[in-house]
Amino acid sequence: MSPKNLNRRGFLKSVGMLTAASVVLPGCRGISGQASTACEKPPLNILWISCEDISPNLGCYGDDYADTPKLDRLARQGCRYTNAFVPYPVCAPTRSAVITAMYPSTIGSMHMRTSLKGYQAVPAPYVKCFTEYFRAAGYYCTNKSKTDYQFSPPFTAWDESSNRAHWRNRPKDMPFFSVINLTVTHESQCWDIDEPLTHDPDKAKLPPYYPDTPIVRRNWARYYDRISLMDKQAGDILKQLKDDGLADNTVVFFWSDHGMGLPRGKRWPYDSGLHVPLIVRWPGEVKPGSTCHDLINLIDLGPTVLSIAGVEIPSYMQGRAFLGARKGEPRKYVFGGRERMDQTGEDFIRSVRDKRYRYIRNFMPERPYAQQIPYMEKMPIMQEWRRLNAEGKLKGPQKLFFRETKPPEELYEIATDPYEINNLADSPQYRHVLERMRAVLEKWMEDTNDLGRISEDELIERMWPGGKQPLTAAPTIEAVSASDGKMKVKINCATEGASIGYRVGEKGRWLIYTRPIHLKPSTVIRAKAVRIGYLPSRQVREVIGN
Repeated sequence: MSPKNLNRRGFLKSVGMLTAASVVLPGCRGISGQASTACEKPPLNILWISCEDISPNLGCYGDDYADTPKLDRLARQGCRYTNAFVPYPVCAPTRSAVITAMYPSTIGSMHMRTSLKGYQAVPAPYVKCFTEYFRAAGYYCTNKSKTDYQFSPPFTAWDESSNRAHWRNRPKDMPFFSVINLTVTHESQCWDIDEPLTHDPDKAKLPPYYPDTPIVRRNWARYYDRISLMDKQAGDILKQLKDDGLADNTVVFFWSDHGMGLPRGKRWPYDSGLHVPLIVRWPGEVKPGSTCHDLINLIDLGPTVLSIAGVEIPSYMQGRAFLGARKGEPRKYVFGGRERMDQTGEDFIRSVRDKRYRYIRNFMPERPYAQQIPYMEKMPIMQEWRRLNAEGKLKGPQKLFFRETKPPEELYEIATDPYEINNLADSPQYRHVLERMRAVLEKWMEDTNDLGRISEDELIERMWPGGKQPLTAAPTIEAVSASDGKMKVKINCATEGASIGYRVGEKGRWLIYTRPIHLKPSTVIRAKAVRIGYLPSRQVREVIGN
């Protein structure tokens, strides 16, 4: 069922969010994360190690310039995915897609830094952070610590989200889903090329679209140095997992939020911006040292970990599981795009990729490639590239990025042109490929209710009528006597699609409300509600039975 045709009743029926979260954890027979006495093995834990701004520039991907022994070892213990892509070549839109399992162009989170225009994305009411389903299923969910979702993270999304968040903080024996984000490879960490380097710039293998100068080589070496540092940090996390005796019962994912944080990588929907590393280690299930060539979009991560944990995948989600009991059919295509980037004016690009070709539609060809983005202009490569262009010293592919306009369509055969510099869109030989990929992209845009065709100002008005952020209604608490001598407590919220959190007593963590709870009379209960993109409600406090 298409999200735009899914009403609230259909959504609630499909996911049971306000009734019971029906869950069977691996190796167990149980409901809502409660292990049964017949459990043969404890429920699986899941750990994500994510990093920022890197392409598959790791030794395990055949990059002989890389120095990444820890992640290479992880790949030998699990599966290396060769065709993993993100939906957007920049962090915030992609992170909004990962946390919701929805395309940014469907939920309105595709413009980079919605906060620069003074608003937050407001998805349809049925869209949730997928971690809420984990929490409802009995998992302890932690995030260390980046969110950057294009909306404020709902308080219902995580048990912990801070620099101190860790699986070690969970209640004893509770299964966990933990995210640890490593920031040392971020674009900003590559600005300083004057400090000592461990990678030899003379041995760098530059893309053909870069000018080959000492500055560019040092910047390229710096990028690889940061990847090596990130590799060490990832190794430290894996050691913690092993020291805690959890390695054999934890599924580990490693991935990057988009491609390399260098010019013509980050922010652009080529492989250099969309193609990312993805490694999964699942002891006993994923064959060590294996390789998978299936097309993966990182909106698939949420549904995949729900599948691994035995949690029902909501039918509205556009991501699909690639592992676990609810594994879906492999993708034939992956899709990506680009809109406004930071302070620049509007742009509108869509892209589709199969295993052989990438097709790009530039809906605003009058917008140049080399747009001025203050953050990007701090990169030494960008400064050097602009200088040489101004001096007329660029040659061949090095000049492509400085064209005054973009072609309406681009088509690249990746196997023979991995750097995507030979546009085949006007070639009669590839006309059938162009028409096929164009049709696939147009159908996807229609099926996903792509919001890119409307202006950002109109989108803001739809999400924040009158330019004012909507407010979640305060929840109501109702208590009636139950047969067990306790009080049956129901919590409701008038805001469509709102998630409700509650806690019992004056302290304690917020829990996800999914169904009536039974409490002793005179118990204090607190509740509040939030919908993605809305202001959270005020907190309500009740003494049950009074």
